Amino acid sequence: MSLSVAVAGASGYAGGEVLRLLAAHPEFTVTTVTAFTNAGQSLATVQPQLRSLSDLTLVDTTPANLAGHDVVFLALPHGKSGEITAALDDLTLVVDCGADHRLTNEADWAQFYGGDFFGPWPYGMPELVLSDGGAQRDNLVGVKRIAVPGCNVTAITLGLAPGIRAGVLDATDIVAVLAVGPSGAGKSLKPEMLASEVLGSASAYAVGGVHRHTPEIRQNLAAAGGVDVTVSFTPMLVPMSRGILATSTAKLAGGATASAVRAAFEDAYANEPFVHLLPAGQFPRTADTLGANTALVGLAVDEAAGRVVTITALDNLVKGTAGAAIQSANIALGLPEGLGLTTNGVAP
Repeated sequence: MSLSVAVAGASGYAGGEVLRLLAAHPEFTVTTVTAFTNAGQSLATVQPQLRSLSDLTLVDTTPANLAGHDVVFLALPHGKSGEITAALDDLTLVVDCGADHRLTNEADWAQFYGGDFFGPWPYGMPELVLSDGGAQRDNLVGVKRIAVPGCNVTAITLGLAPGIRAGVLDATDIVAVLAVGPSGAGKSLKPEMLASEVLGSASAYAVGGVHRHTPEIRQNLAAAGGVDVTVSFTPMLVPMSRGILATSTAKLAGGATASAVRAAFEDAYANEPFVHLLPAGQFPRTADTLGANTALVGLAVDEAAGRVVTITALDNLVKGTAGAAIQSANIALGLPEGLGLTTNGVAP
């Protein structure tokens, strides 16, 4: 079968990455690409790397232009997706790469985003382990609406959730520091994202629990079985165009041993196609995941501090956004989960 696909926000980084992956998907055919200020331009003008889709022209992002497709991917700023999705029919699979449908708690939305609360959709992180022993992919089968996780959220969640579910990590004192590339902030012009500001420097932002991904991290770790979850999360902007390296730590729980901690992660990820636990003593680099729908996790136990340290690397535009969107769409449609996706990165 060939499914017709529309991508809204196709001129941005996330939309461009969705299109790059869709171009190699054997069951999806991109027929419509939309934008706001770039409407009317050819796709090749704003995404010149997408040569196989250069015949497409960007049209306005309206419900009318998105209607009638089998699948719609939304790569829009927060607040914009919710305005669009209410007008799309229930037969269309709608995959939102933005934040509008991630949070279950309206108070969290009001505190961290503000504006209209559009309500939660099935959550597009297939590998999220759940407290009942299952995984989130079971909740994606046959759905028509999917909320793709935040990229930082994915890195921290995958690095901690198995230990929390197994009861070997304490969820009440989680600390995470992430090195992130500026593409995670989107394509719109911001002075602090200019090359002259970023190159040769590293800087913290959204310090002190104010980053919008914070409640989503808590939400996921609670779903994994965490009680009274607290997260102190600090992102650091570093001079790489894409990628996340998350150093996440949590206290050992209940006298858990290093072998029990490792067993929890081995059990969770042994059969996962896109999340790989590295051998003891090995830790990933962001370069190892460039262009791949892969998250790599390294694990250590700091015996002196009584804490577990996980290092998680992923490409924020692939596993952190577009890859997760397509992986989740595959599950919803009954297609092979890895269709159109790769575990192989690009080196050097």
